[in-house]
Amino acid sequence: MKRFSFFIDGFNLYHSIDDKPSYHKYKWLNIKKLAECFISKNQKIEQIYYFTALAEWAPKKVKRHKQLITILKLNDINVVYGKFRKIEKKCRLCKKTYQTYEEKQTDVNIAIQLFRSAIQDEYDTAMVMSGDSDLIPSIEAVKDTFPNKQVGVIIPIGRRAELLKQRSDFHMKIKEKHLKSSMFDETVKINENTHITCPSKWK
Repeated sequence: MKRFSFFIDGFNLYHSIDDKPSYHKYKWLNIKKLAECFISKNQKIEQIYYFTALAEWAPKKVKRHKQLITILKLNDINVVYGKFRKIEKKCRLCKKTYQTYEEKQTDVNIAIQLFRSAIQDEYDTAMVMSGDSDLIPSIEAVKDTFPNKQVGVIIPIGRRAELLKQRSDFHMKIKEKHLKSSMFDETVKINENTHITCPSKWK
């Protein structure tokens, strides 16, 4: 049975959904079910890694995000955290500088885990769910170092990622039907005394 491990770029996946208001209802997303959309019955998922970062400057967003993470962990998802860094940018129109936040470490964390999992012979095929071309060097390095293993790319909805498609062994595309079939129930039981309900902002 062919073994698969999934490496989910949570930041990239989230923004592919957040960019289109009609997709916001898919934020309550069961990553495990989504991964299962891209393998066949005679294939096996060994591990799923979800790479993310918490927007600490926005407490309400963090609360919703942590609720989702709690449920993902209950579904055997390995959560790997990066960070956000405050940076200054210049407005192209008014030329004034302003402060914003930039997500860091995800591409490095994915690269490290891709190699670690390959060294441990965890998978025959790595499935990278992202549209970020910054991942190309790590994908190529894994393919060169472990020629018997494959690296496929799953492109988030609304993304093109032509360079990633060219550098991977194969590629697939997330469609709305995949998101629709991969939702958690509106209320998820954590234990006998605790339930978590989908945030109203995500309905």
